[in-house]
Formats: sequence, structure tokens, C-alpha cells
Amino acid sequence: MNINRFPLRAGHAARFFTHDSLGAVTTAERVERLNILDIPEAAAVLTTLPQQKAVRILARPELHNAAAILAEMPVEHAARLLNATANDRVADLFHELDEDSRAILFTKLDRTTALAVKHLMGYPPRTAGSIMTTEFVSVPDAWTVAETLDHVRQVERSRETVYAIYVLDAATQRLTNVVTLRRLITGEPQASVFSVAHKGGLVRCDPLMTQEDVARLIRKHNLLALPVVSDDGHMLGIVTVDDVIDTMIADTTEDAQKFGGMEALGKPYMKIGFFGMIRKRAGWLSALFLGEMLTASAMQYFEGELEKAIVLTLFVPLIMSSGGNSGSQATSLIIRALALGELKLSDWWRVLLHELPTGVVLGTILGLVGFGRIVLWQKIGLYDYGEHWLLVGLTVFAALIGIVTFGSLCGSMLPFLLQRLRLDPASASAPFVATLVDVTGLVIYFSVALLILSGTLL
Repeated sequence: MNINRFPLRAGHAARFFTHDSLGAVTTAERVERLNILDIPEAAAVLTTLPQQKAVRILARPELHNAAAILAEMPVEHAARLLNATANDRVADLFHELDEDSRAILFTKLDRTTALAVKHLMGYPPRTAGSIMTTEFVSVPDAWTVAETLDHVRQVERSRETVYAIYVLDAATQRLTNVVTLRRLITGEPQASVFSVAHKGGLVRCDPLMTQEDVARLIRKHNLLALPVVSDDGHMLGIVTVDDVIDTMIADTTEDAQKFGGMEALGKPYMKIGFFGMIRKRAGWLSALFLGEMLTASAMQYFEGELEKAIVLTLFVPLIMSSGGNSGSQATSLIIRALALGELKLSDWWRVLLHELPTGVVLGTILGLVGFGRIVLWQKIGLYDYGEHWLLVGLTVFAALIGIVTFGSLCGSMLPFLLQRLRLDPASASAPFVATLVDVTGLVIYFSVALLILSGTLL
């Protein structure tokens, strides 16, 4: 880590603090101002702020390059901020730090924080354990409403949320129930905390539950926080709704980038340098280009047929785009359904049976449109498709049925295949599916043409 003080350019400093001194700047606005600064400048500004304000800024996931900013700060100062930051956020920052900086900072953490962070970092990514916080409010089941409220007042500044209070068995320390703050403040002071506890089953999750399943539980039961419980019933932490939102936004952004046919950026668009952007995009584009070269190979294979029936080339773009579009549609629908838990890996055959007739009907609709266009152009004299124009129209009609059906099947099955191989289904990008269907679409098109036009044009 860089332990040297670094000068902050006067212009940036003045712009950052102009309104802050008036007390009118929110934490979100401070984060936005820091995001426009270079990393060393942002580190210098964060160092000069009062600790309470700096901690609030550091706790915001919207702060760009937070780990890099920490690495630029003096070690002791960075450690003080981390010790005052929520443990789950510290664990996230440690994941982003390089190994050397992480090792140096870890030795400066207080024992409680260090143990909590080490524990959180031990869980696999994208699980409840990896996004939970250990800073929650819990009370023994023998306490009264008044005792619980007094405890909430004492610890509220150091807890992630006080809207849910978790009741533990006084003897075993196992989670027994949950009390909402709303119910607590309406209870009789001398009554047992159990008198205002939640009635009915307790919603909980284990630390290895995926964050997608955690999000579904929170949405299904309209929770602000979900308790994470070990196999023996002891409470490990909570996953709050804002933590879920932050992680799901990050995942959605990454999936959207993958679906667009490129490597996930991992940073805001404007923070990616020129060569970094080239590196992120060139690999996928090259792979897709090599795939599209198979299209040229397919056309070379049918070169003789093309020479005999030049009219067939007029519909190649139509054929290729229709198959790619149907495949991309199916892929986007299945990826979304998998992400929402509407489909499971074992449902692939149901999807297959659903997409098969769907593809046939969609292909028939497009085929009729294509056939109608050929008939109309021929009849009104806009283009002469030759004496066998009706057979050309039937070729386009039949080919579109086959290609759209194949595109729908291919696009719907590819996400299942990737998930079966333990790969991200979002990697089934729209350009990738379109490229795959383009090549096979040409083979289908010319094969249909050989069947229908053999003995006439071919």
C-alpha cells in the first residue's frame, strides 16, 4: 500500500468541498463527487473527511474503485475506516484488493472485525453466506419488550438494521423467532418479547443458498432481512434487502454484457480505458467472426446450386436474420426464466415440447409473409423471379418453417446445456446464437431448395 501523503489538486479539492461546508451535501452526492476524481485524489479526499462521513461513503457500493482507493490511503487510516465499516462490506472490499494489500490491512483490523471478515470470505461467491452481515440485533427469549427496546437504542448505530430483532433461546442460543420493530413499539413494556413475536413459520435460509433463491424468499415473504442459520439452528447473520438489490444489479449488468456478446466489464463504462475496452470486446468479436466464416464455407459448398439459381441468393439475408432472431428470442426468454427460478435444469424437455410447436407456427407465419411478398412482387411486376417463381416461393416458405423452428429449439436448449456444464447461461449471447443459427440456416435453406427445385432450376 502507498503510505505517502499525496497532494490534492486545488481545483478538485475546492469543487469537492464547496457545498459540503454548508452541510447540504448527502452521502450519495459525496460518492458522485469522488467518482469523478482519480484514485489518488479520491483517496486524499477520503482521508481528510471526518471518520463518520468517510465510513458512510466507503459503505456505499456505488463508490467506484473503493478497494483501489483504500490501497492508496495510509495503512493505519484505512484500517480505522474498515474497523468502523460493516463486516460484509469489508469482506467485499477485501475480495477486490490485491493479495499484498489485503495481507497488510488484515493485520491492522481489530480481532472481532478480522474474525468476522475471515468467516464471511470463507463462503462461496453468490451465496447467502457471502453477502450476509453479522451485525444484527438479537435478544434472549426471556427479555421483556422494555428490555429489548433499551437494547435496540444502545446498539442501533452498530447494526445493519433494527427493523427486525431476532429472538434466541437463552440456553442454546438457537434462533426461535423474529420481532419487527413496529410490533415491538406497540407491545406492553413488561410483556415478554414473545408476546409481539411473529406468528407462524419462521422464514430462514442456510449460508450456501444461492443469492437468487435468497432474493426470491425475500420477495415472496416481503421481508426487509432474511436470517441465515446454520444446520444446528444457530444464527450466522442476515441478508438485507439492499444487499440483495446491490448484488442483483451487479449480476444483471454482467449478464446483459455477456448477452450482448462480450466479456463482462466489471467496472462502469466510462472507467474502462481504451485498451481495456478493446481487450474486453475483441475476443468475443473474433470468435463470432470465425463462426460467421462457416457461413462462407456453407455458401461455397452450395456454389453450384447458386450458379444455377441466382434468385436464391436474394433471400439469404432474409433466411439468416429470421433464424437468428427466433433463436435470440428463445434464448432471452429461457435465460430470464432460469434466473427467476421459473425453470429448472430438469425442465428442459418441457421447454423443448413447448418451443417445437411454437417454432413451427412462428415459422409458418414468416413463411406466409415471405411467400406473399414473392407472389405480390411477381404479379405487380416489381421483380421477375422466372418461370418457376411459384416453386421459389414454396422454397422460401418451407425453409423459413425449418429455420425458425431450429432457431427456437437451439436458442431455448443452449442455456440448459451451459447450465448443465456449470457455465453461466448468460454466456449464450444473442450474437452467439445468431451465428450458430446462421450457418445451420443456410444448410437448411439450400437443402430445402434441392428438394423442391430439383429438376427445374437445380
